[in-house]
Amino acid sequence: MEIMASLLRLAALSLLLAVATPVRDITDACSSQVKAADFPHLNGSGLHLALHHPRSPCSPAPLPADLPFSAVLTHDDARIASLAARLAKTPSSRPTALDESSSSAAPDESLASVPLGPGTSVGVGNYVTRMGLGTPAKSYVMVVDTGSSLTWLQCSPCVVSCHRQSGPVFNPKASSSYASVSCSAPQCGDLTSATLNPAACSKSNVCVYQASYGDSSFSVGYLSKDTVSLGSSSMPNFYYGCGQDNEGLFGRSAGLIGLARNKLSLLYQLAPSLGYSFSYCLPTSSSSGYLSIGSYNPGQYSYTPMASSSLDDSLYFIKLTGITVAGRPLSVSSSAYSSLPTIIDSGTVITRLPTGVYSALSKAVAAAMKGTPRASAFSILDTCFQGQASQVRAPAVNMAFAGGAVLKLAARNLLVDVDSATTCLAFAPARSAAIIGNTQQQTFSVVYDVKSNKIGFAAGGCS
Repeated sequence: MEIMASLLRLAALSLLLAVATPVRDITDACSSQVKAADFPHLNGSGLHLALHHPRSPCSPAPLPADLPFSAVLTHDDARIASLAARLAKTPSSRPTALDESSSSAAPDESLASVPLGPGTSVGVGNYVTRMGLGTPAKSYVMVVDTGSSLTWLQCSPCVVSCHRQSGPVFNPKASSSYASVSCSAPQCGDLTSATLNPAACSKSNVCVYQASYGDSSFSVGYLSKDTVSLGSSSMPNFYYGCGQDNEGLFGRSAGLIGLARNKLSLLYQLAPSLGYSFSYCLPTSSSSGYLSIGSYNPGQYSYTPMASSSLDDSLYFIKLTGITVAGRPLSVSSSAYSSLPTIIDSGTVITRLPTGVYSALSKAVAAAMKGTPRASAFSILDTCFQGQASQVRAPAVNMAFAGGAVLKLAARNLLVDVDSATTCLAFAPARSAAIIGNTQQQTFSVVYDVKSNKIGFAAGGCS
């Protein structure tokens, strides 16, 4: 099995010299500092980090410039498929984790043979920021994901595999505050809920985590703790994964920051000192945004309650109640919106709606844009037009949520440019769950107030 083979390689290679995988450094052409004064929805008491669009030239770890948008959609669809499998609690048919039988790092064989849960596909839709780790602290480019819990990054000696990343790989031996976590630690037991995969245990009693994702990406390594630095603040004893086998499409990032509702997520580990809330503004590829952890200015948002769901207690569920196009409600029943559970997700690019709602939206937008020449369907997008989103006349589309919160979508939130001559409706039919994706969230300030169990929206968040 792949897990067993990986752990075998880990133990064998750990006996070799600890040499990090060569990486190509990428220059960050833009400022990575965010100040609260730069954004009207922030105050000075939280942590404020710069957030970059995955296709922005200002990103410290941009996606390849020649990556076609069809590839983005393919990986976005894989993320949706993995979320569907996760909600259905369907185990992965392809176990992906470290497997070893050598003496230095062998987990229990029965644990290693358990099929891994699907996790959530990282894909290429996630935004990136910087996180400091270790003593002395060094900065690493990290994917931000509200659909994942465990934070992890690549660690030397990368005894099985490290993908190429921006900047050097984290070296635990260079940090005076680094420590591995034993198999008897409660945090090792918490991994099952954080990664949806069983923890393993090395022969030297080090806890092994296994984070797998629906697009066959994965990270496997040692559960560890160290001092994390975010902005000007730092916190000791932060639990994270020190990845020794990291394979998949993570861009040039060093790893992933998990912000889901789980005790091992970055949010929950920082919450005792900062509070149970975070906010962000997802920028376009030509703007800058932020991730803020901690307190926020509550008066500037309209709120919708977080919905409870027995399907998954770590994801963020809300209730979509209506959509209007050019001021007119879609011709569907109110029950159509609640026919599927609805998740808000920072890493999904294209919003998925219940089939009946999507069909009505597609028809209404096409009717409102009847003067704009149509274009052929593009991958999973079937409502396409000639031109670019910034050039066509798009109707006003509002998405309403329980509690009165409304997203008033500009053309850039409604349409997505798939090539230089084509723009498409940035929505698609849902499978087992509706997803509010990041195209619709761009440039809004979105706050997740976990303590008060609500999510808020405010326009103009990135300006």
